[in-house]
Amino acid sequence: MASADSGEWQAASVPVPAPRATVTHVIFDMDGLLLDTEGFYTEVQEKILARYGKVFDWSLKAKMMGKKATESARIFVDECGLTGLLTPEQFLEERESMLQELFPSCVILPGVLRLIHHLHANKIPICVATGSHKRHFALKTQNHQEMFALMHHVVMGDDPEVKAGKPSPDIFLAAMRRFEGNVEPSNCLVFEDAPSGVGAAKNAGMYAVMVPDPRLDVSYHKQADQVLSSLLDFKPTEWGLPPFTE
Repeated sequence: MASADSGEWQAASVPVPAPRATVTHVIFDMDGLLLDTEGFYTEVQEKILARYGKVFDWSLKAKMMGKKATESARIFVDECGLTGLLTPEQFLEERESMLQELFPSCVILPGVLRLIHHLHANKIPICVATGSHKRHFALKTQNHQEMFALMHHVVMGDDPEVKAGKPSPDIFLAAMRRFEGNVEPSNCLVFEDAPSGVGAAKNAGMYAVMVPDPRLDVSYHKQADQVLSSLLDFKPTEWGLPPFTE
């Protein structure tokens, strides 16, 4: 028998912490969370700004992330002092041609496949809610069809139900309504990398796990219910979900 001061006894007596909440449905953002595409946006925007002798920094990146294209373009032009030099429409047109060449080469981020396969195997309904429009979604996902086939559905930024971009809750509420049955916002856990996406989840009344880029200032973390450095660090039991078996 193990003595009271043995490691075996101590391990057995450690109580299992109560879940933060018990969720039943999971919604994933895509860019910068499932797929490593955010770097493409940064690369292209740096090239455009360099022509005007300006530098693209992470305070600007944080304001643009997760927003609809037209809104992020307006922020880019205004914040960089390019009014009169470059219109939001010209910026999007120039950015588009460069991005189309880069998107098909995007890779899946660490921990994504393990989590998605785990949730799917345990019959936890999962979906994607992305600000990307259909054309960009097709380019980004063309080499990852197997993973996206596991999703119950996908809601994109040009969906008619999405009237306003993040941090409006529109996209997450539309995603929730397309699950089967009557799902409440408090049943949903959203995974996001962008501050505006976390804000959208909270505005929808949902829980938000943030997996931010390490270069994002920590002041942008405060709305999230949990902040992780990688999806590899996610523990399903903390949210009332089935544990990983490996």
